[in-house]
Amino acid sequence: MAEKRTYEIMYIAAPETADEDVTKLNESLQQIIENGGGSIVKTDVMGRRKLAYPINKKTEGYYTLFEIEGSGQEIAELERRMRVNDAIIRYLTVRVDEERKTAAKLTAKRENRQNRQRSGSSKFNQTEASAREEVQDNQ
Repeated sequence: MAEKRTYEIMYIAAPETADEDVTKLNESLQQIIENGGGSIVKTDVMGRRKLAYPINKKTEGYYTLFEIEGSGQEIAELERRMRVNDAIIRYLTVRVDEERKTAAKLTAKRENRQNRQRSGSSKFNQTEASAREEVQDNQ
């Protein structure tokens, strides 16, 4: 079996699309993913928002984000379906599992460095305190 990968897919539906139609569209896309052997980790329906720039003379759209775990086969079918769907004006698929692994490694490295610095500074403070005590004892 192929390795599971994590993808984020965001799409923008046309602003004149009714709320019920956006819900049906989300359900059909989820069905495509599940039929392809993938699983949906998270769905975030962001609602109607202003576009960064006009697309087909439209200035708003319905934003939806899916986080998917799968082999990649279902992504190809999903993108094909989104490409031919008139309600979807833009979509973007990003593989995020590699970036998350890299970010986790960097975070762990940073925490180790901070812990070493803290323990090193506390040793210094202990040494300095014992030196002060010796000076006071000698006086």
